Amino acid sequence: MIYLDNNATTPLDPRVQIKMTEFLKENFGNPSSLYPIGRAVKEIVTEARDTIAKALGAKRTEIFFTGSGTESDNFAIRGVLDAMPEKNEFIISAIEHPAVIETANYLERKGAKVTFVPVDHTGIVDLDRLQEAISTKTALISLMHANNELGTIQPIQDVVKMAKEKGVLVHTDAVQSFGKIDVNVDKLGVDLLSVSAHKIYGPKGIGALYIRKGTNIMPLIYGGHQERLMRAGTENTIGIVGFGEAIRIVLEEGDKDKKHIAKLADMLKRGIEEKIPKVKFNGHEKDRIKGTLNFSFYGLEAEAILLSLATKDIFVSTGSACSEDSEEVSHVLSAIGLRPEMARSSIRISLGRFNKEEDIPVVLRELPEIVRKLREISALDINDS
Repeated sequence: MIYLDNNATTPLDPRVQIKMTEFLKENFGNPSSLYPIGRAVKEIVTEARDTIAKALGAKRTEIFFTGSGTESDNFAIRGVLDAMPEKNEFIISAIEHPAVIETANYLERKGAKVTFVPVDHTGIVDLDRLQEAISTKTALISLMHANNELGTIQPIQDVVKMAKEKGVLVHTDAVQSFGKIDVNVDKLGVDLLSVSAHKIYGPKGIGALYIRKGTNIMPLIYGGHQERLMRAGTENTIGIVGFGEAIRIVLEEGDKDKKHIAKLADMLKRGIEEKIPKVKFNGHEKDRIKGTLNFSFYGLEAEAILLSLATKDIFVSTGSACSEDSEEVSHVLSAIGLRPEMARSSIRISLGRFNKEEDIPVVLRELPEIVRKLREISALDINDS
């Protein structure tokens, strides 16, 4: 099997599995309990929180565990707008994750005003249009750090600078960038930042939200005192332990991973562009997560390519895993100006830690042949594309 859909989810690192298994064998206490077996679990949770804080350049008290990146996004956006009823406007880009877009749609129905800022053909947000959108009623700007379909990295620091001049908070969804590039909350200057464990070889069902000290935000879930009254409910201790271990590995081996993935991605990109005619690369050539490659294949349907590759045990995707079942054209690819037929011909390849150099020649042997055969039976003339 050659798994090339690491942006959807990453395999669980065996070291994370071992850590979680050992924890399950020895620890069952509730971290809110005052007696020894509860306090022991509390200490382990605190250790994991410290590790996440270290990775982000944050303080332990600024890290709040959630159930996913999606939950973290909801927490950030709804929490800020609920805390500032006098400011009922917020700004996002046209290529945000469904977690942000659907939250925006919900809040619009509740009376909020949402501005969707366009992006250029590489996926970079239009900073002039964003600045024009900021008003005295703007509570929050929410932009992905790196896009999940293109890998394009947004100029978050520039956005923060213009936001601070207007007293506007900034949230970034860093689910696709955390663990792949440097993500430091002070360098970025953001007020809120979302991350998720299963994108960095950790377990599913656990995420976190960074909330800068002093940020005005309402709780996500009411009930007990967990997460300092911001998200009630007994902690997902096994998920937290796995998340902490996944981040520990990133801190120790992240540079090695980056070099390895960048090398494979360069080999694959160069090979696809050399071996397959009429192919278009989507995204920014330089300012992107190196392991994310998005290509349009003139005259074809992406689903046919995906399914043909799957018969060879090579697994890619057509875009966001959160909208994979939808028949609609990718809103991300539409936003960067691709015609519907081009957007429907696009596949996303995302590499990860466990991909091997010997995987690349296999893909470069199978994919060109699949494209050639599909084009032979396609009703579309690629020369007219």
